[in-house]
Amino acid sequence: MSALYLLEPDAPGPEWVPFAGVRPLAELRAGAWLIRERWEAAVALDTVAVIGSHVEGFSEPGAAPVRGAGRIDGPAIVALSAFAPSGARVDPGAARRITHQGTTVAWVVPAGDSWQGPHDRGPAVDIEGLPLRGAYDLVTALEVLLPADCADFVGSSMSGVPEGSLVLGDPGRVITRGATVEPGVVFDVRNGVIVLERGVEVRHGARLEGPVYAGAGTRILGGFIRGCAFGPECRVHGEISTTVFLGYDNKSHDGFVGHSVLGPWVNLGAGTITSNLKNTYGPVRLQADDVRIETGRLNLGTLFGDHAKTAIGTMLSTGTIISAGASVFGEPTPRYVPPFSWGSRGQERQSQDDFLRVAERVMQRRSVSLTPELRTSLQRTHARGTAA
Repeated sequence: MSALYLLEPDAPGPEWVPFAGVRPLAELRAGAWLIRERWEAAVALDTVAVIGSHVEGFSEPGAAPVRGAGRIDGPAIVALSAFAPSGARVDPGAARRITHQGTTVAWVVPAGDSWQGPHDRGPAVDIEGLPLRGAYDLVTALEVLLPADCADFVGSSMSGVPEGSLVLGDPGRVITRGATVEPGVVFDVRNGVIVLERGVEVRHGARLEGPVYAGAGTRILGGFIRGCAFGPECRVHGEISTTVFLGYDNKSHDGFVGHSVLGPWVNLGAGTITSNLKNTYGPVRLQADDVRIETGRLNLGTLFGDHAKTAIGTMLSTGTIISAGASVFGEPTPRYVPPFSWGSRGQERQSQDDFLRVAERVMQRRSVSLTPELRTSLQRTHARGTAA
């Protein structure tokens, strides 16, 4: 039986801030699913390991182990983490490469052979999907992939409209897989399917406009939500549009968040607002430290790294980056906040002990333990972030 390996860039550039050096690209959400999950579905294999030195020592429940570069013996498939497959499953057959529009995105290693590194040799089979240029393209992936991801659930035996709900469109496009929905919730499925996984709770006063995917245990506490994907155990409220929540995120209060990406364990204080459109209606540029990144996108809000936090009333400009572990408060927030900043300007950094102490408190609120493996992983993340 073949094994699946996911290949990270050797050293992800500033275009992958705030996730480079923090978590594997394979563990980012593209549409409803993680990139790792998309590859596993595309080739019908489980991931044995992620190959990525930039996140050496990364550990997280449910994630694939991370290892350094080296020879991979077949039978195996080695696939790029910076590509999000879509569409039908791919059978490589006798092919030695999997390509997208002429570019190799995976290598097929037969039994008795080995893979030493990327190459363009041998016959290829094509795959549908989306190349990802940087973290900002997770918003593009949401726009492109989420409608079909949610539509895949249509016809599920767990479809059905909760009692007391109002549906605009075809009731068969409301999928409640063990969710609890209070009376008075509005489901607008005219533009996409809405999927609520096991343990999801939707409170009275919420209006959901599909496509929307809500992962297990997420609570939608009210507000207007459209075109979003929420990972497990999120708490969301207010106006949220075209935004990716990786999981365990907290936005329990009012405030607009649009065309943004939230790494896990992000907490947004009440009244946090993201701008997602420039006054000039021009393309958005990101500023990652001293590097400018052309995204080509007209709508882009804020990229929040793992464990980032904002104070109440925080106003964020179009194309802002809040790096991992940063705690934003005080003076106006710049468009780039360094990792583990204490305050908006990054002049002071949180110590490793302080960061871990807060992380442990936060994780306990979702009944997640800071295991020795997780603690070591976060210690390494902190060391990489504060050395930058």
